[in-house]
Amino acid sequence: MPLALLALAIGAFGIGTTEFVIMGLLPEVAGTFDVSIPTAGYLVSGYALGVMLGAPLMTILGTKISRKRMLMLLMGLFIVGNVLSAVAPVFGLMLAGRVVASLAHGAFFGIGSVVAADLVAPEKKAGAIAMMFTGLTVANVVGVPFGTLIGQQVSWRATFFVVAALGVLGLLGVAKLVPDMPKAEGVRLRHEIAAFRNVQVLLAMAMTVLGFGGVFAAITYITPMMTNVAGYADTSVTWLLVLFGLGMVTGNLIGGRFADRALMPLLYVSLSGLALVLALFTMAAHDKTASAVMIFLIGALGFATVPPLQKRVLDQAAGAPTLASAVNIGAFNLGNALSAWLGGIVIAAGLGYTAPNWVGAVLAAAAVVLAIVSSALERRTNAGSRIVAGGVPEPVRASAVHH
Repeated sequence: MPLALLALAIGAFGIGTTEFVIMGLLPEVAGTFDVSIPTAGYLVSGYALGVMLGAPLMTILGTKISRKRMLMLLMGLFIVGNVLSAVAPVFGLMLAGRVVASLAHGAFFGIGSVVAADLVAPEKKAGAIAMMFTGLTVANVVGVPFGTLIGQQVSWRATFFVVAALGVLGLLGVAKLVPDMPKAEGVRLRHEIAAFRNVQVLLAMAMTVLGFGGVFAAITYITPMMTNVAGYADTSVTWLLVLFGLGMVTGNLIGGRFADRALMPLLYVSLSGLALVLALFTMAAHDKTASAVMIFLIGALGFATVPPLQKRVLDQAAGAPTLASAVNIGAFNLGNALSAWLGGIVIAAGLGYTAPNWVGAVLAAAAVVLAIVSSALERRTNAGSRIVAGGVPEPVRASAVHH
C-alpha cells in the first residue's frame, strides 16, 4: 500500500477523534459555559448536520482544483474549526467551531476515497479505501478514550488543541506524501450531479443510511442500556466503547479484504448478521458478558459494510465519483441522526432502553432487502447488455440481409 494512504489515515484519525470525543466531554463543556447537557448536545447534532451539508457543498467548491490541493484545504479548515472550539469564550462560538470542522469531514472522506482508490490497482481499491477508514476506526479505540482522559484530567480545551495538532500532521502528510494527481479531464459539475440519476448509486446510499442506522440505533443509547439493564457501573462504559471501537477496526479490515473479491455477498452476510445480532441484543443486554460480545459484533458487522458500500458508490458513479462519494459519507451521518431520533422515540414511548435494538434490527433488515433488489436490477441490466452486445437473433439478421 502506498505511503500516501498513511497520510489519509492520519487525517481520518483526527476527524474521527473530534467527531466522537465530544460525547465524553459534554458535562465538562456544559459546566464551562453554564448550559444544560441537552444544550451541550447541540455540539454533537450540529456536527452531524454540518457533515451532511458540508459534504456536497465543499465537494462542489473543490471541482475546480486538484484533489490533493482540496484535501489540503479541507485539513486546513479542520484545524481552524478545532482551534476555534478550543479557544471559544462563549458556547455559540464553540458551536460555530464544531460546524466549521465538520464541513471538512464528508468531503475529506469522499475525495480521499477517490484518491485512495486511484493510488492502487483495480483489484485493491476496496482495501485502499479501508486503509484510509482505519484511521477513523482506530480513533474510537485510541483517540477518543485518550482525548476524553485529557479533557477530564487537564481540560476539554486541551483536547481540541491536541486534535488540531493531529490535523496539522494530516495536512503535512497530504502535502508530502499524496501525489499531485491532476483533476480528471472532461469532468464537470453537471457530470457529478448526473451520477445521482443512477438508481444503483441511490440504492447504495440508502443501504448506507439504513445499515449504519442499525449500528447507531443501539450505540447511541449504550450508556443507559448498559448501566440500567446490564448492570455495569458508569465507569465501565469507556472500555465498552473501546470494545466497540475494536470491533469497528476488525470489521473495517475484513470489509476491505473481501469487498474486492465478493462485494455483494459480503454485504448480504454483514447486513444480515447485523440485523440478527441487534435482535439478539434485546435479550443479551440483560447479561454483562453477552452484552460485551454483542457490542463488539455490532462494531465489526457494521463497519464491515463501510468499504464495500463506499466502493459500490465509486463503481456505480464511475466517471464522476467525487460528489457521490462525499454524499455517501453524509449518508452515514444521516443514518446516525435518523436512528438516534427513532431510538429516542421508542424509549420515550416507554418501551425500555433495549427497544432501540429492535429499531436497529429493522433498519439493518431493510438494508438487506435493498441489497437484494440492487443485485436483481444489476443482473437484469447485465443480461440486457449481453443481448445487445450479441446482436439481433440470427433469423432476424438473415431477413435484414435478404431485404
